[in-house]
Amino acid sequence: MPLFAIPFPVIDPVAIEIGPLAIRWYALAYVASILVGWWYMLRLVADGRLWGGPEGGTAPLEKRDVDDLILWVTLGIVLGGRVGYVLFYNLDYFAAHPAEILQIWTGGMSFHGGFLGVVLAVLVFARVRGRPVSAMADIAAATAPIGLMLGRLANFINGELWGRTTDVAWAMVFPFAGPEPRHPSQLYQAAMEGLILFLVLRLLTHRYESLRRPWLTTGAFLIGYGLARIIGEQFRMPDAHIGFLWGGLTMGIVLSVPMVLIGAGVVTVSLMRPKRAAEASSTGGA
Repeated sequence: MPLFAIPFPVIDPVAIEIGPLAIRWYALAYVASILVGWWYMLRLVADGRLWGGPEGGTAPLEKRDVDDLILWVTLGIVLGGRVGYVLFYNLDYFAAHPAEILQIWTGGMSFHGGFLGVVLAVLVFARVRGRPVSAMADIAAATAPIGLMLGRLANFINGELWGRTTDVAWAMVFPFAGPEPRHPSQLYQAAMEGLILFLVLRLLTHRYESLRRPWLTTGAFLIGYGLARIIGEQFRMPDAHIGFLWGGLTMGIVLSVPMVLIGAGVVTVSLMRPKRAAEASSTGGA
């Protein structure tokens, strides 16, 4: 263990408190993710060059589609994230305490559940609106790392989901994790799943015209997030009530490996298909 460790910064998890009303940083991270993600998706849809190349083009979506889609995605994140946490991480507990399933404010969300919730929301919304599923999925995938980064930073502020014990120079003692110095794994994940993945996807959309190939951005996101999560799990402590699985695996790794494999298949199929036409239709498609 290191002779010295970085003390955990004292940050009140409650950002704003007015009388009985307390707004936590975690809630603000969700709100900021939605607002910034909304803005970024509007930018992607408005830039015809991303959909039609240097000669320009038209996105197969309209701004009003994004305005409505953001509500569906938000519901998918919240409901899917909670259901995923119940099913993947704490089923026995919630089976014995079903009334607590709806108590989202007490904590307990799963990215993989939220991801499935977003997939379902996009599929249903696209069918209702008559828009191409691939275009909606691609702009949502390009935007997702923003929310992932802010969410991981909120995990750090809350002093939760800490890392494994270590002797690295930047080890940190978390207030609820005992006296041992640990990896600030939330910051690792914020960088990999958030900042780095966002920059990679932005490079694909703006430099390599990935939005012109249906599903390519989505597949790249699946691969990128899955790999980032698998790497991050090497430094993060698994949930105490689950622990390590067989062979030292964690639930996060088990749920992320299929994402990488599916993403690789999606990218392969996308690259085999022709690019979108310079002037894309505003309806139909896949």
